[in-house]
Amino acid sequence: MRHSLRFTALLAVSSAAFLAAPAAQAALIKIKVENLAPTAGTLFTPVWVGVHDGSFDLFDASAPASAQLERVAEDGNPGPLSTLFSSGMQGVVFGPGIGPGSPPIFGPGGSGEIVLDLGTGSTDLYLSFAAMILPSNDAFFGNGNPTAYKVRDGSNVNGQSIMILGSQIWDAGTEVNTEAAADTPVLGQMVADTGTAEGGVVALHGGFNAGGPILTAFPNADFTADGYQVARITISEVPEPGTLALLAGGLGMAGWMRRKRKVMTAM
Repeated sequence: MRHSLRFTALLAVSSAAFLAAPAAQAALIKIKVENLAPTAGTLFTPVWVGVHDGSFDLFDASAPASAQLERVAEDGNPGPLSTLFSSGMQGVVFGPGIGPGSPPIFGPGGSGEIVLDLGTGSTDLYLSFAAMILPSNDAFFGNGNPTAYKVRDGSNVNGQSIMILGSQIWDAGTEVNTEAAADTPVLGQMVADTGTAEGGVVALHGGFNAGGPILTAFPNADFTADGYQVARITISEVPEPGTLALLAGGLGMAGWMRRKRKVMTAM
């Protein structure tokens, strides 16, 4: 009995020390993007993501798209958008086409992920994102509400899963949806910024032309179908090395205590 009490007291002290250790402040998040479309369904370009203080407004429905968003929606080119993004914020482009010879797009079933450092502050931070839907003239997905997705609440990371449905695909209103091969990436467009200018506003996309070139080449790309899933963006916290070491140490101590208890019980 004396050995058992000694073990209990020692384990209690060790556990208290482990729990009382200061938690490392979360600083890293992993952002994973997946294409959920079916085979022969929609594709999309590498995704631009930006982390900011809630003041970066990517677009507004019923208003003209910015020149920077136009380049994303028509050509899948996030360069001007990245330049527009303040140097005090994080803006990156990532996708499955990182390695030499890799396709620079997310095909059905494709995925990619990246880790961002949020720093050690406690300012609330939000996520914005944008990518062109392929093939299309100027379809894209993105969030027009700059505070829709909070990734850090004070010093805490907000893990979350963002589902992009077909009903959330936008038309930039910058190019007429002719679906002509010469003006539609993937179908045959070889030069950026082609097509007939529309001069419209950002609005929810009505879908591809029935019997048109896009649905002929990609028969499962009708994102207006009920429940059509385009993409999923998953945000999760990445533990800092110190946190992992502390956890490993605590688990190791608990394992050692269990082994010691077995020896004492046998005595």
